[in-house]
Amino acid sequence: MSVYQQIERFRDRLTKSQPSAQLNVPSADVISTIEMHTGGEPLRVIVTGTPELTGNTVLERRACLRDEHDIFRKQLMFEPRGHADMYGCVLVPPNDADGDFGIIFLHNEGYSTMCGHAIIAISTLAWNMGWKTAREGDDNILLIDAPCGRITSFAEIENGKVSQIRFHCVPSFTTSLDQEIQIPGVGSIFYDVAFGGAFYAYVDLAKNNLDFSITPANYQEAIRLGSSIKRAVIETNREIVHPLEPEMSFLYGTIFIEAAHDPNNHSRNVCVFADGEVDRCPTGSGVSGRMAIHFARDEVAMGQKIRVESIINTCFTGSVVEKRTFAGRDAVIPEIEGSAYLVGQNNFWIETGDPIKSGFLLR
Repeated sequence: MSVYQQIERFRDRLTKSQPSAQLNVPSADVISTIEMHTGGEPLRVIVTGTPELTGNTVLERRACLRDEHDIFRKQLMFEPRGHADMYGCVLVPPNDADGDFGIIFLHNEGYSTMCGHAIIAISTLAWNMGWKTAREGDDNILLIDAPCGRITSFAEIENGKVSQIRFHCVPSFTTSLDQEIQIPGVGSIFYDVAFGGAFYAYVDLAKNNLDFSITPANYQEAIRLGSSIKRAVIETNREIVHPLEPEMSFLYGTIFIEAAHDPNNHSRNVCVFADGEVDRCPTGSGVSGRMAIHFARDEVAMGQKIRVESIINTCFTGSVVEKRTFAGRDAVIPEIEGSAYLVGQNNFWIETGDPIKSGFLLR
């Protein structure tokens, strides 16, 4: 039985055990989720209640969800069931028989092309739920089709449970190094752009003499400045173009970088993405893009690992495991390591008569 068939069996069992009738819930749609976090960043795994998605690939099913059923995303990401920084995913069939399953990522603005923390979390869930038979050691492999392409994840199993996940991202590359933009009220900002499954603008705080540090106390300043930089880069940079997929040719977020707060680590970063959403973890796709930048500048060697902190002090480890040519440009395959944890399980009801059943956001 394939991994996706195991996921479907799990969905069927959950659907048959819904407690809504026992609680006398009036006419309502029921959606079941499993709640997780990776380095503090939430992942709401939507297990049942997903609308039927047409298409033959993850990108086609993602387009169907976006274009025909976007209210579903809002109901699960927005208040009162979510919040402005909620993140979720839907599991779908893989693109071909070689893959284990596909994944669609959801957030406050729409649908991202890649998410490293979600890959780490869903890989942890898959092995711990027994969707694929695991064995002791670190050679347990899942082939996951994300919108940006196929991701290979590796689970380390100790005493029957996942202790660590690492994944190989899609080919990652730089498009713009040492660029300059003007930000009203701030002045010149120097930045780099790289793709690690999504495009990010990278801003080194020390190089720009920006007077704030990556801490929870500066959360709102990170949103304000990160959103301003994102808008300015979108308006001025014409090199944010994916060589193969037009759907991926957009700037997803801004990543601020500074020296590590723990001297045992390499550095610290925070990502402001989508509509001012702040990543609590170091951002797996963002660290993938950073590995492309560091490798292009000869700042890391092949196989050299760097440990990157988040705004809440959680860490991912990044390295470059392969150099390759991708669509005529120099690229690398980054490897990202991290751990995820289960938080809980929810049954959400979407009552027919609820005037705010479609959700809302306040920040």
